[in-house]
Amino acid sequence: MSAWKPKRFWKDAVAEACDGGFTVRLDGKPVKTPAKAAFVLPSMAMARAAAAEWAAQDDVVRPETMPVTRAANSAIDKLGHQFAEVVDLLAEYGGSDLLCYRATGPQALIDRQAAAWDPLLAWARSDLGVELRVTSGVMHVAQPPEALARLRAELAAATPFELAALHDMIAITGSLILGLAVARGHLSAAEAFSKSRIDEHWQIELWGEDEDAAKIEAAKAAALEEAARFHALCC
Repeated sequence: MSAWKPKRFWKDAVAEACDGGFTVRLDGKPVKTPAKAAFVLPSMAMARAAAAEWAAQDDVVRPETMPVTRAANSAIDKLGHQFAEVVDLLAEYGGSDLLCYRATGPQALIDRQAAAWDPLLAWARSDLGVELRVTSGVMHVAQPPEALARLRAELAAATPFELAALHDMIAITGSLILGLAVARGHLSAAEAFSKSRIDEHWQIELWGEDEDAAKIEAAKAAALEEAARFHALCC
């Protein structure tokens, strides 16, 4: 037996101002989140993007084609209640940030990592006030407590909607610094993704590309683009 799928029941999807922000109305009725909370968004731009997703649905609703709506639902239903826990989770990336762990060889890979990652750590020093230690190999290196506290404070200053985007940007790249660089407009999503995949692309150059791995990488790149777009829609 096939699983039940929700069907389109509305004609018009419209973005409108509402108490506390902006929302989407379907034939005049406000959208609700899966947890039945009010679908209140921080910007008209986000509301219009979500309304466009609802308007684009055919007979059967496909949530996978509605990234703005899904991210907003997560921000409202989950981050509205688990904000501190998610901040703590993401802050842990600062203690083992991808950019701080360098190859021990060959020299060409060491140089490639340095060329891509050293400027980002310099940016973190100048723009975030964070000095992170770099090591060679995979053995853990302890980061300065003041740097970790500063990174956590940066996350805690985000709104639930911004944190929803940051969650994906940090988790996909494996780097708190890369996620914040995208959020602050220092890097595009494509640039951040490329810099997060230096090791993987090195292996591809040596051994060739696996078709399944390429599909997974493309999906991650697309998800990072969507997260960056959602973050931009927050204001």
